[in-house]
Amino acid sequence: MHKPSISRKLFVVFNTLLLTAITLLGIIPFIHLLSISLSSNTAAMAGEVKLWPVGFSLDAYQYLGEKVEFFRSLWVSVQRVVLGTVVNMLLVFITAFPLAKSNHQFKFRTPYVWFFAITMFFGGGLIPTYIIVKDTGIIDSIWALVLPGALNVWNMVLMLNFFRSIPRELDEAATIDGAGHWRVLWQIYLPVSLPSIATIGLFTIVGHWNSWFDGILYLNSPEKYPLQTYLSTLIMSINAQMSSMSIEQLKVMDNLSEKTLRNAQIFMGALPIMLVYPFLQKYFVKGMTVGSVKE
Repeated sequence: MHKPSISRKLFVVFNTLLLTAITLLGIIPFIHLLSISLSSNTAAMAGEVKLWPVGFSLDAYQYLGEKVEFFRSLWVSVQRVVLGTVVNMLLVFITAFPLAKSNHQFKFRTPYVWFFAITMFFGGGLIPTYIIVKDTGIIDSIWALVLPGALNVWNMVLMLNFFRSIPRELDEAATIDGAGHWRVLWQIYLPVSLPSIATIGLFTIVGHWNSWFDGILYLNSPEKYPLQTYLSTLIMSINAQMSSMSIEQLKVMDNLSEKTLRNAQIFMGALPIMLVYPFLQKYFVKGMTVGSVKE
């Protein structure tokens, strides 16, 4: 049996230490954030919390959990993620599929590619975008959070390159057997594109879940806010709400600070994505590699 050389052993040790350090750099901030959210008001404000809660307290999560608005905004975010992901992925599929054809198969392929590519570098601006959304009549509806960014061109390019890596013989064989374009897309291309679909799906889910500014921009009713928009306005509205709080709620507020509540809401906002990511991670590297490299 061939024994690894000294240089190989050193590389493995260095690589292990480097990846461990990078992993810790990603995990430690979340541990610190969670520790602050579970600490007492005085410990958090004094900066005594490091990687373990000081003066353990669930008051921040109790405050969030007792608010009907929190669960209502959570449901809006779930609706947005589901609806937005379906619309985004559908448009990515039906746009990338014809653009993945050769110029011989799709005569005007190159102009269309340039048409979409230009939007990656130049935008219409905030005010023109708002005017278009307003004039289409979708202001103050969930469609205002979904349709303005319905087609992500970067994701479309990834899917396009993945489609172009699929052997052309599969397409030709299906066409000879009488399959149309829709059947080739749904029964030939998509089943072999799971790594790329999982990768782009993860990008889309994270993008919709973390988006907050468009909720403030396009929604006039706070009860229609998605979770991230609601959380971003929560701190600013606490002082205005204190006058209508019960004695029990005021006692809870005595043990809260802006720091503990802010960290609790950040953790709650990131938790669903952290739970979804491990199930898609096995496809992530392969999907990124295949979808971004063209032979």
